[in-house]
Amino acid sequence: MLVMSAIRTVSGKQVLKKNSGPYVTHHQILIVGGGSAGISVAASLRKKLKHSDIAIIDPAKDHFYQPLWTLAGVGLVEKEETHRRMEDVIPDDVVFIHDAVTGFQPDEKLVITRNGELFSYEYLIVAPGIQIDWDAIPGLSDAIGTNGICSVYSYRYVDYVNECVQNLNRGTALFTQPNTKFKCGGAPQKIMYMASDTWRRKGVLNNIDVHFTSGGSIIFGVPEVAEALKAPIERYGIKTHFLHNLKEVKPDDKIAVYDIYKDGEVVDQKEMKFDMLHVTPPMSAPDFVRNSPIADAEGWVEVHKHTLQHVRYPDIFSLGDAGSTPNAKTGAAVRKQTKVVVSNIVSLINRGKLDPNMSYDGYGSCPLLTGYGKLILAEFDYDNNMTPSFPVNQAKERWSMYVLKKEVLPRLYWHGMLKGRA
Repeated sequence: MLVMSAIRTVSGKQVLKKNSGPYVTHHQILIVGGGSAGISVAASLRKKLKHSDIAIIDPAKDHFYQPLWTLAGVGLVEKEETHRRMEDVIPDDVVFIHDAVTGFQPDEKLVITRNGELFSYEYLIVAPGIQIDWDAIPGLSDAIGTNGICSVYSYRYVDYVNECVQNLNRGTALFTQPNTKFKCGGAPQKIMYMASDTWRRKGVLNNIDVHFTSGGSIIFGVPEVAEALKAPIERYGIKTHFLHNLKEVKPDDKIAVYDIYKDGEVVDQKEMKFDMLHVTPPMSAPDFVRNSPIADAEGWVEVHKHTLQHVRYPDIFSLGDAGSTPNAKTGAAVRKQTKVVVSNIVSLINRGKLDPNMSYDGYGSCPLLTGYGKLILAEFDYDNNMTPSFPVNQAKERWSMYVLKKEVLPRLYWHGMLKGRA
């Protein structure tokens, strides 16, 4: 008999496969991933479907609100504020299967887990987030958290970021951005601006050489925002280096090695000494997605960019960082995508077709912290057109938007998005 690993009571039906193989546990709607996307979709579906059978599969025991890690990285919030136990944020009456997905068999409507269990579904939502590839840069994985090498992309190392910022009084600080897709596209700059303002307030900024090294070719994809960012860059005396992609870290010598690109090819290498190195690591689709039949050529879940329905398997949807949609990978995008996925699945269940009134336009939002009490709220669509939510010029540093980021959005997340209310 199959032994279930769910923390909540499993409500799915167990049936034998047609070939009399192992037991398969069936759920009407199966969600892979218990991050912001998976939980938001589950909560919204529970509100829309009265008699639904929904399950979430995720190996994690903890859930994090990651957008606050930048502020935690300069000591303005405690990182513990960003943490909840997974079982406390899973919606009521949603099954939590504490296991890791290892494979998909979409033709048979099956999901395989690390514990060897099989789950079938009527609809599958794939939202496992993005994979951080610390090992992709030689010298990084062993050195992160030591020798002045830090990152706000890990709960584990957030406190060390703050330690590095507070302890640096002179020298060179490097802030990197990779040439891969990565989540929270503004974070590499946010922590740089906040660190620089911390040093300014302490009176040591003139002793610190701040560099922004990016594998990309521009500071920001939205022209209005890129223009507005000239002000903080000039204010803090930041030197920018584009088409510089971090290739290796030599922690003992405190040297960062870069590949320099031109026309898509590596044309040179460069070494830069540092006293503090903030790394935004390369990222990719999770391996179990990348190596599966539901992935596109780059490894992301292959979905239609407006409906979020899989292009080859109509019973599969994806949202969040693992999807192939060419938008910025942000939490705000998840909030908009959730409405599209939920409406389409409810419409398929009730009417047998997608909701013709729902379409995702690529909306993303990046609250760009540029200093203490300063924030540029960048909202934009697939074409990098500004899509402001407020009747003000959002391509401008504002205290009100800083308050929105620090105080309002976390509450909206815990009590709105994860409850299916926003």
